Amino acid sequence: MAGEKGNQNENILESPIKFIQEGNSFLSKCKKPNLKEYMQIIRAVGIGFVAVGVIGYAIKLIHIPIRYVIV
Repeated sequence: MAGEKGNQNENILESPIKFIQEGNSFLSKCKKPNLKEYMQIIRAVGIGFVAVGVIGYAIKLIHIPIRYVIV
């Protein structure tokens, strides 16, 4: 029983330390994007916004006449 409690305490203390180590490892692998990569990200996000807007507008255009036919 006492050995089991000691093992649990070690796991409780080891878990946050392991999390911090993995976080530091991840952050050390990250890098700031250069201008070309940044522009690609902006372009992809912009295209996504436009695509979602067009799809939403098309659904609304189709939905409005159907709603008036049903009602």
